[in-house]
Amino acid sequence: MKIDILGVQAFVAIADCGGFQKAAELLFVTQTAVTQRLRNLETFLGVVLIERTTRSIALTGIGKDFLPQARRLLLELSSTLTEIRETGKAQRGDVSIACVPTVGIHYLPKIIEEYSARFPDNRIKILDHASSDVEASVLRREAEFGIVVAAPNHPELSSVPLIEDQFVLVCRDDHPLARRRSVSWKQLEPHPLIFAGHVNGNRALLDNYLGGGLSQAQPDLTLKVHYEVQRSSTAVGLVAAGIAAAVVPNLAIQQGAYPRLRIIKLKDPILSRTLALITRKAGHLSPAAQVLYDMIRG
Repeated sequence: MKIDILGVQAFVAIADCGGFQKAAELLFVTQTAVTQRLRNLETFLGVVLIERTTRSIALTGIGKDFLPQARRLLLELSSTLTEIRETGKAQRGDVSIACVPTVGIHYLPKIIEEYSARFPDNRIKILDHASSDVEASVLRREAEFGIVVAAPNHPELSSVPLIEDQFVLVCRDDHPLARRRSVSWKQLEPHPLIFAGHVNGNRALLDNYLGGGLSQAQPDLTLKVHYEVQRSSTAVGLVAAGIAAAVVPNLAIQQGAYPRLRIIKLKDPILSRTLALITRKAGHLSPAAQVLYDMIRG
């Protein structure tokens, strides 16, 4: 049903001012406009609200009954619009974002802490998913924006590069490679490894660099991938238990969580992934989400 706010506004102004001319002055429109708005409202309702003569006006019985309701309608609308406006100005509201899990481990916490200090009443929902699921969450409007491993974009999404995150070797302090500052991929060949599984976005990047099966692109390289996991945090936990060493993004390692772990740079080649912010091209971030987006983008 179409709600004729202009007609209701004109009706209340005429009733309160006692005439069409004063109502027009109150609403900053012409008397003709006020008359037309009231006529449109009465036509829509199918009743007469105000009886007019050349010298005076009077509310009909229906008009008298409707007046307090009309006033309440306009007051509630005004209050609601003011609340929305003030919420936007104050950047208040709930925020939902999606991100790959490693971002939530090392990169986001400090930013979230700063955001929460500035906006203590704003609630934040973080959906930590695989990269493809982050895209899906943004497309379905479950999240206002997301952080993914950069890849060819969905046509409805826009992407902004955020940071570069290098792949590293993580091992326990009793591992044969633990004292090295850096190792080549070739030097990993004798050692059992934990790698990301094929549904993980990191595996696609590693396969692209090292070849499908981790050997085709570099035929002289044969790695012993004994364990596959879907989350880098699982790989780190297995390393801490002494199962094997793992190749993970640097952001997957939470400083101080496992004192016995050692982080070793990988070289020949140095491999990294780009993390990117994604938003819907046709979407608009809420004021609360826009602030968080800008803080993450830096």
